[in-house]
Amino acid sequence: MVNIRSASVTDIPAITNIYNEAVLKTTASFDTEAKTVEDRKTWFKSHHPRYPVLVAVEDGIIVGWASLSPWSTRLAYVGTVEDSVYVRESSQGNGIGKQLLGEILEQGLKAGFHTVIARIADSNIVSIHLHEVFNFKKIGIMKEVGFKFGKRLDVYLMQKIFEENSM
Repeated sequence: MVNIRSASVTDIPAITNIYNEAVLKTTASFDTEAKTVEDRKTWFKSHHPRYPVLVAVEDGIIVGWASLSPWSTRLAYVGTVEDSVYVRESSQGNGIGKQLLGEILEQGLKAGFHTVIARIADSNIVSIHLHEVFNFKKIGIMKEVGFKFGKRLDVYLMQKIFEENSM
């Protein structure tokens, strides 16, 4: 059974490993070099209760994580966040991403956010589908904005607006 809980500083090495797996093998992240635990500590410190970081734990092992981050530092965007969801490669396909996204959205709703934005490479069909399950809508495509693994990449912008009964 998978347990979803708030992340702590002691979870940062596992979060870093999961993130780096995606950085080095997929287009889920547009980072192209692995991050250090120190890099991720700085990232983690930028999150606080309103911008949560969650981990999925299975048999005592962190197998995924999710977060909400500010969409922009400009004050008019205060009600808008961006989500991130990453699952360890060996644990994918077991519904962990769905559990993480569901819980992080629930926390975003409780925090009073109005809009959640997802930026997803067009080749990441699994993530696009996952977001559609939670009623995210494609609102645009940014053509050839990324370059990774020798290819130009398009990115879908997807949006969920919290309304009553939107979960």
